[in-house]
Amino acid sequence: MVGATMTSRDVILGRLRAALGPAPATPAEVARDYRPAGGAVDLDVLVHRLTDYRATVHRCADGEVAQVVDAVLGGRRVVAPPGLPRHWLPDTVEVLTDDNLSPDQVAAADGVVTAAAAAVAETGTVILDAGADQGRRVITLLPDVHICVLRTDQVVAGVPDALARLAPDRPLIWISGPSATSDIELNRVEGVHGPRNLHVVIVPR
Repeated sequence: MVGATMTSRDVILGRLRAALGPAPATPAEVARDYRPAGGAVDLDVLVHRLTDYRATVHRCADGEVAQVVDAVLGGRRVVAPPGLPRHWLPDTVEVLTDDNLSPDQVAAADGVVTAAAAAVAETGTVILDAGADQGRRVITLLPDVHICVLRTDQVVAGVPDALARLAPDRPLIWISGPSATSDIELNRVEGVHGPRNLHVVIVPR
């Protein structure tokens, strides 16, 4: 019988402690034998991963980016961060420069064009860090189409390589394909918490 000063909770916790035994000794140092940075970059792996995640990949020269944007978003409204190179935007789009646009203004746009901070080939991940050519997080979440321009020298082999070049105090966004989720029956739904369409434009550097 449980004593007057002992609750059922005390009994259960006491049994757990007895079953677990004494706490293990804490090691003086934790082994940190993580895989180091410095792997070889394979652009074909990045393209394969992005395509597998249902992103659309374009490989072209820097001077041809505007043609890709025109093919995807020509004749529509496009949000652009203030530091985006303007030669990437064709005359066929209506450019809304993000000078603190409201969420409603961003959501009403048809797409957004940004640069990138880095990309991980092994995982097919594009990373943004809110730089002047990438902008605020909100502009890459609300429009239905995100066109992200990535330089080849921004591509690294693995996550350790990316972490080595990114500033930890920046607001990082890691993007692996278009926004998507699945319910318990594995029915895939795209565009729930971000763009339904991701286009990655890879340019040489």
